[in-house]
Amino acid sequence: MQPDGNIARSPEGDETPASVAICVPTLNAGALWQEWLTRARPTLAHVPVLVVDSSSDDDTAALARQAGCRVEVIARADFDHGGTRDWALHQLAQCEVVVFLTQDALLASPEAIDRLLAAFDDPNVGAAYGRQLPHHDASPIAAHARLFNYPARDHRVTPADMTRWGIKAAFLSNSFAAYRRQALLDAGGFPHGAILSEDMVAGARLLQAGWHLAYCAQACVQHSHNYSWGQEFRRYFDIGVLHARERWILEMTGNAEREGQRFVVSELRYLARHAPWAIPGAFIRNALKYLGYRLGRHERSLPLRLKRRLSMNRGYWAIER
Repeated sequence: MQPDGNIARSPEGDETPASVAICVPTLNAGALWQEWLTRARPTLAHVPVLVVDSSSDDDTAALARQAGCRVEVIARADFDHGGTRDWALHQLAQCEVVVFLTQDALLASPEAIDRLLAAFDDPNVGAAYGRQLPHHDASPIAAHARLFNYPARDHRVTPADMTRWGIKAAFLSNSFAAYRRQALLDAGGFPHGAILSEDMVAGARLLQAGWHLAYCAQACVQHSHNYSWGQEFRRYFDIGVLHARERWILEMTGNAEREGQRFVVSELRYLARHAPWAIPGAFIRNALKYLGYRLGRHERSLPLRLKRRLSMNRGYWAIER
């Protein structure tokens, strides 16, 4: 299953593997997109970038072409979190490793990509993801979420210790993650029709197939969201839907609610030190997140019209699922 050696290095002696490409799905990337391209410019010189644009109304696609990216435009209605990325894997058939980024994840340094790719020197690694640092305008809630989910130390998850990690075992983030392309395809690829967390499903499939997942704390991007209470509720409703429809992941790794409890305790400690005024709102936010998650886990008993109203990804419910 695993390859015998490391991925090929470029002939010029550059530390970036020759058979690597970057993929970025985009839609109306806005003002941040120019900053994304500016920070990525040193990488663009030696790594091809595929931008899959969902028919943006702004100049996202034009700016990407000007920067030297390959741009493929798809119909907005055809975008699928997992399906579109799976399609990209086949478009990049010459590559051994594909790095996925999102349009709002800014490389924190020119070396970020190389540091992430170094994880694949271990032939057992099927996927790796980097550290996400909060944006400068991140709220205390958003900043803690990044610190909790993306610590300052590397770690590795193997199939043998999945139960120790619980649901966090399969954790990946396509805001900044890389995959051994053929390994992922052989394991089933990205899921088609997933409401979100296509990266976690991919990670679970790789673990199930015997591969390791690596977290690289020295490979960093800036990426965070200042979600409102309503957005948090809807996002966790969608997470509940994902866990209900991909029950095998919880059966393989363990219950997700233990990790939720750890998060709440960590958040309260962080806020007590840095933003005590935010604690009352955090209690309300976490209650809404838990309610949303539980409703999502039981979405099969809810009417379609209600699910559309409760979901962050309302387009998912455009057809009966």
